[in-house]
Formats: sequence, structure tokens, C-alpha cells
Amino acid sequence: MKEPMPPLWIPSQTYQQGAPLTAFADKVTAITGKPLDDYPSLHHWSVKHINTFWGLVWDETDVIGNKGTKILANPDKMPGAQFFPEATLNFAENLLRKNTDESALIFRREDGLREIISWKELNNQVSRLQQAMLSHGVCEGDRIAAMTPNAPFAVIGMLAAASIGAIWSSCSPDFGEQAVYDRFSQIEPRLFFACDGYYYNGKEIDLTERLQKISSRLNAINIIFPFIGKAAAVADILDKAIDLDSFLAPFTPQAVTFKHLPFSHPLYILFSSGTTGVPKCIVHSAGGTLLQHLKEHKLHCSTQAGDKIFYFTTCGWMMWNWLVSALACEATVVLYDGSPFYPEPAILFDYAEQEQLTTFGTSAKYIDAARNADVTPIETHNLSRLRLITSTGSPLAPENFEYVYNKVKPDVHLASISGGTDIVGCFVGGNPWQPVHRGEIQGPMLAMNVQVWNDEGQAVTGEKGELVCISPFPSMPIGFWNDQDGTKYLNAYFSRFINVWCQGDFAEQTEHDGIIIHGRSDATLNPGGVRIGTAEIYNQVEQLVEIEEGLCVGQEWKNDTRVILFVRLAEGIELDEALTQKIKHTIRRGTSPRHVPAVIIPIADLPRTKSGKIAELCVRETIHNRPVKNTGALANPESLLLYKNLPALNSQEEVE
Repeated sequence: MKEPMPPLWIPSQTYQQGAPLTAFADKVTAITGKPLDDYPSLHHWSVKHINTFWGLVWDETDVIGNKGTKILANPDKMPGAQFFPEATLNFAENLLRKNTDESALIFRREDGLREIISWKELNNQVSRLQQAMLSHGVCEGDRIAAMTPNAPFAVIGMLAAASIGAIWSSCSPDFGEQAVYDRFSQIEPRLFFACDGYYYNGKEIDLTERLQKISSRLNAINIIFPFIGKAAAVADILDKAIDLDSFLAPFTPQAVTFKHLPFSHPLYILFSSGTTGVPKCIVHSAGGTLLQHLKEHKLHCSTQAGDKIFYFTTCGWMMWNWLVSALACEATVVLYDGSPFYPEPAILFDYAEQEQLTTFGTSAKYIDAARNADVTPIETHNLSRLRLITSTGSPLAPENFEYVYNKVKPDVHLASISGGTDIVGCFVGGNPWQPVHRGEIQGPMLAMNVQVWNDEGQAVTGEKGELVCISPFPSMPIGFWNDQDGTKYLNAYFSRFINVWCQGDFAEQTEHDGIIIHGRSDATLNPGGVRIGTAEIYNQVEQLVEIEEGLCVGQEWKNDTRVILFVRLAEGIELDEALTQKIKHTIRRGTSPRHVPAVIIPIADLPRTKSGKIAELCVRETIHNRPVKNTGALANPESLLLYKNLPALNSQEEVE
């Protein structure tokens, strides 16, 4: 029997004692009279006493608003539960609680631009934009859409919209015309904000032509804001358009006014990836988003006033919405727009050192790419203030856990987190009380009653199954836009198990009460009827120096399914018989014979969504000559041509 591997990190007593989670647990102990001195006990209490927990979160995170007397109505209904049904608040007011000369935002751009915006300046800019919006008839419930870089304007625009009670929806400027239209045409925005261009990987990308096509199809007032210095010129050639400077010119800063609205009033419309059809419009509430994010930032990430919080994200990924909520903790939010490897592979760690970041958030793909590029901040950077690294977007491979501790910083809290656009937050993630184990998420988030269920709906440990949540939580969506009877919403999350949220992740609960995500359920492989998560195969393959990354799909074959593995090879490497056998042996040794692919095919590129996730389903449809419904959701749709009509997919070769 294998000896259990020791934890990669154990929180020090000082780290635990200084965490806001500890002060929160002391409050719980004072209420219950029972000490809750380990995380499983605290989590167990939080899911058993949801009302008390969320009421305490409201109080202890200093939510600005009227709480009301009732915390949860219809607690046994999913969907149908309502948190704080009597409460009123304004999301923007909770983020703009400071008005000082201290830094609220720090913006870095890949061309070297650095901009600091104080709390006072942020309030002033929100005030002017709020007045301009109101002058154009914007009112509560109106939709405001934006195609924007991860720059200060995105934050200002969102806060101005939220202050009125309008609904904010954004995407990044690298989205193609059809992808933008597929999203925003569904929600019929009153205003459409767009940048004149952006920078990526050393190139300036002018958006004039794309904006001409998009603006002609959206029935909205178009406001063009400057990013590459061409806003006025672009606005001149568009219909119903004005540049941002002219839009704001009549207005001077005043005190921002905040409209108090119900807890469940819509704040954001986020979109599903849209790789299998027109993206779903997921509507999130102001109160649910605020409370979930305050819990995650303060209790799980220990975010406090004066911290500097960074996440490598675009405005088309829910991690941008999560990042901006750190303002409610009076932390400084650090924004970055551009390539994470330009002009040097270590550029984001340069910023981490220069800005003295306390939290560094990124994607699992970025950590893997940094490892492959041999970025070693432990030898080159002073990251003394950095206490937390968070990773999401896809499962973080075990070797990338080790990379962080061996090559980035040994005394850092590494929190792999998982949730998604569906809940604008996390089901499982990190906490400052528990050790970090190789390849594992630390555990379920507080008050998220998460379990792993088998096909019979039974909770299992040490077995793979569906990640479910069996109790309601505040950031459940209000619903989907234009889903009048709620059918699409119900089918998306509650059709597999009645009255239980099914996230669509193939997961496993470990003996440490940790969680391993093995991939998306809809991408799960089923050779011989055995369910296999694609991440299990990637974790083995991507340890090989010859392999940059892999992509697995199931191919329908002889009344069954066989596993096909596509591999992007390291420079100068060819897939010969020796390497093929090495890959198969590595997978067999690290997993099981069932995981070994029947066919391994070298490929030049892997299709990805705009947020960097590998688009397995698009490849699966392509190899079966079925249409991919929305290639506009992909960052590199041309890559799908590589997967069409491959002779190797007609091979009779089978696993030995």
C-alpha cells in the first residue's frame, strides 16, 4: 500500500490566527457555545444552519443596505429558494464605500502603460458616467453591454450601471462579430460601450471594421471609449455613435446616488461558453453576487483593506466580476490587459513584485504554460508580500501544484478553486485553515452543501461521480434571460437530480475531504461503459517533456466508444512508435488500462474558448462530421480544420 504523500503546504499558526475566517469562527462559537476549531466542523455547521450563517455573513462583512427580518424563504425549493426577500441594497454602493486619495485601481497594459485611480477619482468618474447614462434615459432593468479590455473603464461602467439598477454585461474585444451579436442581441442593450482597439502580443488591433458590423446589427446607442487613441474617429463613422469624452463632457463630478433595490434585483448577465449553440444568458442578482463574493474574498481568501488583488482575466470571464468585488473589502484591485507572456514570459510575476501583490489569481493553463516556459520566480523575484495564489478555469494538474511550491514560492497558500459562470462564484476552493495536498482542491466552500453523487444519487467518497449541491445558496441565478417559464434554467441544472443542483463536473471527494475535478461531465469518456475524466489523462500526458498539452475525446466506434488523444508536441519532437508507446505506458501506469487511448494523433493546435478552456466538445463534433454550432465562441476557430477527415480516425488499431 502506498504511503500517503505529505501536504505541500500547512498553514502556520500565525497565518490561521490572522485570517478573518478565525474571527468569524469565534463569532459562531459565541452564538452556538460550541468551539469550531477545524474547517470540516465549521463547514458542517454552515450547511446545517444556512439561515444563521448568511445572516452572520451580512453582519460581519458590513453590507450596506436594509437586511430585513427574513433570511431565507422556500428553503426546500431548488429552484425557488429566496434569500433576504425583504432586503434592499445597491451593489455599487458597497464597492464604492471609500472616497479617499488611496489607490482603488492600478492598471497595467502590455505596452508598459501604468495608471493609478484613487477611490476619490473612481467615485468622480462613476458620478459623471452615471449622470450621462441617466441623461440618455437609462433606468433600472435596462441592459448595458460592453466590449471592453480589462481596464478601468470596465469597472467604472459597471459601477455606474449598478448604481442606477441597470444590468451590466460584458465581453472582451477579441470576440468576433458573430460572437458579440449572439450574446448582446439576446438582451437588447440600451447602450453599447466599445473600445476603439486593443493591444495583444505586441500588436495594436484596430476594431473599426468590426464595430461597423456589430453596431449596425445592435439597436443601441454606441459609445466608443479610447484605448488606442482613435475613439472620436471611430465614432464619426458609426451610426448612433458618440465618443466617450463627448458623452461625458456636460457633466461634472457630484456625490454618486445609489438606488436601493431588492436583494434579487438583476446585476449581471453572464454568458455560457456558447461552444454548442447560442450562449445562454445567465442572470445574476446584486445581493447574491455581493454576499457570495464577500464570503469568498474575506473568509476564504482573507482579503482585507489595503490588500492588492490581481486576477489574470478578461471581461468575458466571470473571474473579472469576482475580482472587482474585492473593492467591497476596501482592497486595491490590480487590472492587466494584454498577453501574459509579452514581452517576457515572467511579465506577470514582474507586476506581482512591482505592485507588491497579496493575491495572484490566474488560470490553470497559465500555470502550466509558465512551468513549460521554465519561469522560476523563486530565483528571480521578490514575492514576499504574496500570500495567496488562486487557480481556476480547468483542473490544476498535480505537477503544477509542485511547480508553484518548487519554482514560485514555497510558503504561499495555493488555492485551486472551481465553480463557474453559472453561480458567479465557487462551489469548492481554498481556505486558510487546511493543508494543501498535491492535485486536490482543499474542500467545499462555506455554506455550499456540496457532495459527489453516483448515478443512483448516493453520496460517495473515493469514487468519481457528479458534483452536486443539495442546499440553496444566494448566488444561484435568478434565471436565464428570455426563459419565461424557466424551462431552460430547470433543464440546465435540475434535470439530472430533482431539487438538487447538478454542476456538470465529474469529481471525486478524497480522504482529506478535498475535491478532485476530473473534467466536465459532458466531456466524460465512456469506453466499455466506464466513465473516465479527461483531466485524468491530461495529468499523465502533460508530465512528459515531449508533450506540450493534450486533448481527449471519445469516438463512436463499433457500437462503443474509444478514446482518441490529440497531442501538441514540444518543438522538434515527432510522434514515432517509441513515443507513442511511452505515452500509453505513462497513462496505463498512472491510471488504468481503460484510460489508454486507442489512437494518438499529433496536432498543431487545440481549439480554446475565449477564456482559454480547451473545447473538447467542438473537437468531438468535428471528428464525427457534425456541425459545431458556434465557432465564434472560440479564440482560434480555424484550428478545427485540423481535425476534419483525419485518416488515423479510421484506423483499426486498438489498445494492446
